[in-house]
Amino acid sequence: MSTLYDCSVQSDRAAGLAAAAGAVRSGRLVVLPTDTLYGIGCDAFDAKAVRYLLEAKGRGPDMPVPVLVGSWTTVDGLVLSVPRQARALIEAFWPGGLSLVLQHAPSLAWDLGRTRGTVMLRMPLHPVALELLRDVGPMAVSSANKSGFPPAATAQEAWDQLGEDVGVYLDGGPSEESTASTIVDLTGPDPVVLREGAVPVREVREVLGVEVEVAR
Repeated sequence: MSTLYDCSVQSDRAAGLAAAAGAVRSGRLVVLPTDTLYGIGCDAFDAKAVRYLLEAKGRGPDMPVPVLVGSWTTVDGLVLSVPRQARALIEAFWPGGLSLVLQHAPSLAWDLGRTRGTVMLRMPLHPVALELLRDVGPMAVSSANKSGFPPAATAQEAWDQLGEDVGVYLDGGPSEESTASTIVDLTGPDPVVLREGAVPVREVREVLGVEVEVAR
């Protein structure tokens, strides 16, 4: 049975975070607020839970699941190396609406889908999400919606689409941005913006001090 916790009420927030942490550690799914949109998430290192997440959304492994982290330092243990451009973007925009695609560390035992050796990482600017991430560690998190349907900007919108497939819903109020994150791919010789979202491309260019290609 699914439970929704109103995180604007302190007692509900504490109970909800405890329930969400327990769900993540037991391989179940949770819906959590972020600064962009609501996400559906699970333990990033639990391959079975990631499969459940993809099934709940109705999509396959050809669209890998991004990973949310609770601190800058977590990134160092997840990727092959953190290039200078990644450090600059992390310092400028994390926590916030910027996702980075990097080569993941080959030693990691996870299965996020057909990633081709890469991982998309972001640190969200939302106190509820950060508290959960700092408790349970990196989470595989995708937008909280069925594939092909609008992403959820509220916990209720996520519930309406995902229902009992998710054990715990954390209601952190409406998403401030209601816009997906900007995605910058740093796996090639030059940075490429795969999607413009919450962070404008011009701000990415200003931080990097170079021209940045935008994928079409």
